[in-house]
Amino acid sequence: MSSEDEVTLQRKFYADTAAKYDTMQISEQDEHQFALAILSAMIEYHGIRSVLDVGSGTGRALRYLKSRHPGVRFVGIEPVEALRKVGHAAGLAEQELIAGDVNALQAADGEFDLVCEFAVLHHVPRPAQAVGEMLRVARKAIFISDANNFGQGGGIARLIKRAIAALGLWRAFDYVRTSGKGYHVSAGDGLFYSYSVYNDYRQIRAACSTVHQFNTVDAGISLRDSAPHVALLGVKK
Repeated sequence: MSSEDEVTLQRKFYADTAAKYDTMQISEQDEHQFALAILSAMIEYHGIRSVLDVGSGTGRALRYLKSRHPGVRFVGIEPVEALRKVGHAAGLAEQELIAGDVNALQAADGEFDLVCEFAVLHHVPRPAQAVGEMLRVARKAIFISDANNFGQGGGIARLIKRAIAALGLWRAFDYVRTSGKGYHVSAGDGLFYSYSVYNDYRQIRAACSTVHQFNTVDAGISLRDSAPHVALLGVKK
């Protein structure tokens, strides 16, 4: 299956589940709710006046942030029309939740003060390309809230993962364990890839003057080694 076919399969999952998407994906105390609270504080702290949210789904992040920052311009992009319709019905204007692709953002360099994503990159075949687009469009900062596969599983499993990655064998390992597909499918998350926010850390670090890490669920002293979900804030200046 090509990467285009994989994207089609993933988008079909979201189209088919759009009516119950929020019920399936959202709880008041999940990791993304915690990440949204962090981002809300950072918007105020850094004087952010415009935000682009990529892969907005039904606009959960937009609705949360709009209610707390009425003077800020918020725009979300979502490629699945059925999800956008749910967001529009929930009160988002059509110009606030629009069609778009994180891999090719239709925005000028530095057009938005901050660009963010919540649980999108582990669904993207080439996340480094998406992060590059986010960095290009962001004038001040980017915020990603996503999976960290190296912090998932028991202690022995995490140790084995780190060893495989250190040997440069992660792609081969993932190819074998997915029977050559390179992706996973679940009833609750559709098609997704094995992903860690730390895969893109160097790219973010190179473009930003400071990078801040947050565990959004309980974790040990090393977030890379113990946090199954991590939020990163990269500040350009």
